[in-house]
Amino acid sequence: MAYMSQERKRALAPAIKKILTKYGLKGSLSVDNHSSLVLTVKQGVIDFYEDLIWTDQDAMYRNRQPKDKFEVSVNQYYIKDHWKGKGKEFLSEVYTAMSVGNHDNSDTMTDYFDVGWYIDIKIGKWDAPYNMVK
Repeated sequence: MAYMSQERKRALAPAIKKILTKYGLKGSLSVDNHSSLVLTVKQGVIDFYEDLIWTDQDAMYRNRQPKDKFEVSVNQYYIKDHWKGKGKEFLSEVYTAMSVGNHDNSDTMTDYFDVGWYIDIKIGKWDAPYNMVK
C-alpha cells in the first residue's frame, strides 16, 4: 500500500530543492492523501511550454491554453518521449530524486499495484499557472 509521510518528505526535500535551485526554479513539495509526493513548480527560467512536445492530439488543447496560463501535470512515464531540452533534463533529474527509496512491484496485467508512494509533478496549477521569468 502506498504511503508517504511528512518525515519521508522532509528527508527527500533537500535533494529536490537543490535540483530546483540548480535549474533556477521555485516550487513547493507536499504530501497528498498520505500516498503521494507532490512537486508543484511555480516559476522559473525554463520554458516548459516550448519544451513540451505537443502531439497532433494536443493541438486543440494548446490553442485553448495560452503560454501565460500554462499548467500541466507531468506523466512521469513519458518524460523521455514528451519533453525536450532543459525541461526534459530537469524533469528526469527531479523524478529520480523523488523516487529515492521507492519501489514499484506493480503488475498491471493482473490489476495489482504495489508502490512505496506515488509521485506527482505539476508545472503550475489550475488557479496559479506557471510563471516564466527571464
